[in-house]
Amino acid sequence: MDTPDRPALRHLEQLTAQLLDGVILIDPAGTILSANAAALRMHGVGTLAELGTTAEGYAERFTLRTHDHRPLKHREYPLFRLLAGDSFPDLIVEVVPAGDDQARWIHQVRDVVMDIDGGEAEYLALVIDDVSARFDAEARFAAMFNANPAPAIVVRLHDQRIVQVNAGFETLTGFAPEALTGKSLFGLDLLASLGDPIAVRRRIEEGEIVAQAEAELRVADGSRRLVLFAGQPIDVTGEDSLLLTFADLEPRRRAEQALAASEHHLRSVFEMAPVAMVVTADCDHRIASVNAAFRALTGHDARQAIGQTADDLQLWKDPERGQALERQLVELGAVRDAEAILRSRSGEQIDCLISAETISVEGAPCVLWVCQDVTSRKQSERELADAIDAVMKDANWLSHSILDKLATLRRPEAPAPASNLSPREREILELICDDLDDKAIAAQLGLSRNTVRNHVARLYAKIGVNRRSGAVVWGRERGMGTRRD
Repeated sequence: MDTPDRPALRHLEQLTAQLLDGVILIDPAGTILSANAAALRMHGVGTLAELGTTAEGYAERFTLRTHDHRPLKHREYPLFRLLAGDSFPDLIVEVVPAGDDQARWIHQVRDVVMDIDGGEAEYLALVIDDVSARFDAEARFAAMFNANPAPAIVVRLHDQRIVQVNAGFETLTGFAPEALTGKSLFGLDLLASLGDPIAVRRRIEEGEIVAQAEAELRVADGSRRLVLFAGQPIDVTGEDSLLLTFADLEPRRRAEQALAASEHHLRSVFEMAPVAMVVTADCDHRIASVNAAFRALTGHDARQAIGQTADDLQLWKDPERGQALERQLVELGAVRDAEAILRSRSGEQIDCLISAETISVEGAPCVLWVCQDVTSRKQSERELADAIDAVMKDANWLSHSILDKLATLRRPEAPAPASNLSPREREILELICDDLDDKAIAAQLGLSRNTVRNHVARLYAKIGVNRRSGAVVWGRERGMGTRRD
């Protein structure tokens, strides 16, 4: 005949057999009376004997540790605490089979005390929930979170307190973890200068996705760094949380500030430069900026010039020359000291040396044109050339050294010798440039004077002169002759 407790035990076994949670039943003496299939599976065994028939037998077969891997003494095992009358509503333990080093399961256990008539406990129950998967996910998240170089923090939703800080965030802000962990995100005033602070705070408090937004992040020294941050709800930390990640935009901001300062400086230099300058858009050559020297040179003020092309303003005396310089810029990448004539607003012609090069202005490709006014110099050169021409119309009284200098001033470039002279004509011209007369040339070359005169006449016709002094100047311009006065 069954004792009063036997039906109750059978009823409990029938009840626990269908549970997903593991249940181990023991009596007050420490004997394990029953374990359901879930409890056996959570220990990797198939029978009660393999689990251990007593609390001491269980302790021989399994080593338990805390969730932070500290080994538990036997008296700290849940079964022994249950026998001692301790209550532990949610205790996390790692379960290691005897002889192993690595934890195989992580259990969340709680105690249940049962009695029949309200007196002494008849049964003690250990209810087990296998949370290994959750802790594995948390461990993987922690490893990823700590190894991720991107600055990040985890904020607990129910009170908006920071619960985790990774090394990237410590490096970015200079805060030690203890200065942040457990503190309120909003109490620390970490985020400022938000576009819509009320909306962002509401999303964080409600655990919603926070879209990327710029903010000023407070750092340890009290200053602020420009960051891009975003929020993502997570569920691998055992409680509802929000992962906030940050990207440091401070280097970009400083670069932009430096660029702005540099461009301001360049604009000042551009405006104050004594030579005329124009900036045009690279795509359509419309004028984007003109400096004071350009305005003074051409008479076009900024209001009239900006947005117009050189053709609109009729800047080029010869529009084809302007188009040729634009083609040269495309083909060679630059223009250097090219001669061109500009036309001022009043119609005055301005001799210029034009240089141009592609530059970047606020990230857009542009062309910087430099127009050096050489009108006065050109006028002086023309006047000097006219004076030299007047003098050289009758240069018989000038020494050859003076003729050489005048020739150089008249034509500073060194022209190439004419290729249509015969060898004999070149030979005679060389001797003319050495100041030999026809008689001396005839004697040196073994020719008659008439033959020499005929060669000289043909020579004059070919080089375009009509007197001996002109031939001397022409030849010496081309490096002919050996005599130097």
